[in-house]
Amino acid sequence: MMETESHVVKRGSCPECSSSDACMTYSDGHSWCYSCSTYFKSKDDSMSVQPQQQSTVRPMSVNGQITSIPDRKISEATCKKYNVRTIKDNSNKIIQHLYPYYDSDNNHVGDKVRNLPKDIRAIGNVGQGTLFGQNLFNQGGKYVTICEGELDALAAYEMLGSKWPVLSIKDGAASALRNCKANLQYLSQYDNIVLCFDNDDAGRKAAKQVASLFEPNQCKIVHLEYKDACEYIQNGKREEFTRAWWNAKMYTPAGILNLADMGDALYEEGDYKTCLYPWQGINDKLYGIRTGELVTFTAGTGTGKSSVMRELMHHLLNNTEENIGVISLEENVRSTIFHLMSVEANARLYIREIREQFSREDLNTWQKATVGTRRFFAFDHFGSMKTDEILGRIRYMIKALDCKWIILDHLSILVSGLEGDDERRNIDNLMTKLRSIVEETNVALLLVSHLRRGSGDKGHEDGKEVSLAHLRGSQSIAQLSDGVVAMERDQQSDDPNIANTTTIRVLKNRYAGDTGVACHLFFNADTGRLTEVDNLGDNGEEDNLEEAL
Repeated sequence: MMETESHVVKRGSCPECSSSDACMTYSDGHSWCYSCSTYFKSKDDSMSVQPQQQSTVRPMSVNGQITSIPDRKISEATCKKYNVRTIKDNSNKIIQHLYPYYDSDNNHVGDKVRNLPKDIRAIGNVGQGTLFGQNLFNQGGKYVTICEGELDALAAYEMLGSKWPVLSIKDGAASALRNCKANLQYLSQYDNIVLCFDNDDAGRKAAKQVASLFEPNQCKIVHLEYKDACEYIQNGKREEFTRAWWNAKMYTPAGILNLADMGDALYEEGDYKTCLYPWQGINDKLYGIRTGELVTFTAGTGTGKSSVMRELMHHLLNNTEENIGVISLEENVRSTIFHLMSVEANARLYIREIREQFSREDLNTWQKATVGTRRFFAFDHFGSMKTDEILGRIRYMIKALDCKWIILDHLSILVSGLEGDDERRNIDNLMTKLRSIVEETNVALLLVSHLRRGSGDKGHEDGKEVSLAHLRGSQSIAQLSDGVVAMERDQQSDDPNIANTTTIRVLKNRYAGDTGVACHLFFNADTGRLTEVDNLGDNGEEDNLEEAL
């Protein structure tokens, strides 16, 4: 029976296994999924799932001949070992390879058919088969090598001197994990599982996924210079392949390393930057702001957190070289600019009546010294929005605008309107994503978060001491932050000195460990600036506040 002529016309998702790109549609209307080995009739027959025996491709009764494959430099002996057959045209040119598949009982259940150069399909029920070549090696042993394709398996077997079992997964890198899981008991018989997948992103990813299935020190990964084993044998690089195979590295899960291997790298700081805070007391505890860290600032309403963040923005401008990204969800961009200019001018320019007391020339000077440096980038948005949109803006600031210092004010507004478990889950999700961005991009993220509403006689507006338990919504804020800094202020005090003094308390300090009260910042109503002062107490130190006034 002659094979019906047919070729691939498109590649798409499989309705049976949901694979995104493993289902091939052929010119005669039928489809075949190389992921789950399911055959579909043509659309005229409603594309219903059918047994593979109904395939319009070459029936299994056509066996072909066992010959060498000269263009791939595969010997007849290797083809005979694996029972790989070829079909030739009238000019004795090989036009087709047939790779046999067997089930766990060594029954021949199907063939992968390769119509040269690379039109691949299946006949029979390849999906029920084990790994290619598995039927030949049943005893376990010291080594087994797994490749990404049948031809690669033949090439590797031959280059290794036909000494060790070499197998292949069925349908490329996408099927590697599933195929190896299905045959895990068999593979685990071997002392060493050597993965020789393609030298590309898909192959490297698949190798790590498969390697994680096995016991520690059982799986090795071959690192190839060429794309695959076939390229080695075709280019006459047998010795190089053998050397790469013997030099295969034992798989170690990501993040696990022998500390002795650090060597001189231990003293290399990499691309990390540090900027001291503008106040000595907090530097004594935190040793500055570092890239690669997430620091959360938290306070009740009206306790000075916005003023603190503006001082930090201005300080970063004057003490770093990198760009600064600002996402302020409680004020518009115009307000942000005037607040920055205010710090530069030592005057509350964000109040129109005060701003109008100065000349346009003065205002232009302060504008040029701040946002005019072109180092500030702000997200022009007010109010809540979808968290993924915020995260997208942050990534853009980092990746496209080279921002190294990011200020997000504030977390709570992103989950506004939610309560209880919904709020907690959303904060958990958001904090995890923010933490991932910091780890991935090595930026410094300064995050503002609100506190829970106080209970009892004294709340945060009355100077109540803040603890980590007061963070609103979720423990993940504390868990995923490198530092947590709280602000306390008794704004109800009759003493103006006390009412205008914010206590800075370090609640978490992953870097140095030191926590507790760091410093006290006095708000000067004339300048709008925060000045570090000594503690207000019974020891006659009120003069510090008077000087700040």
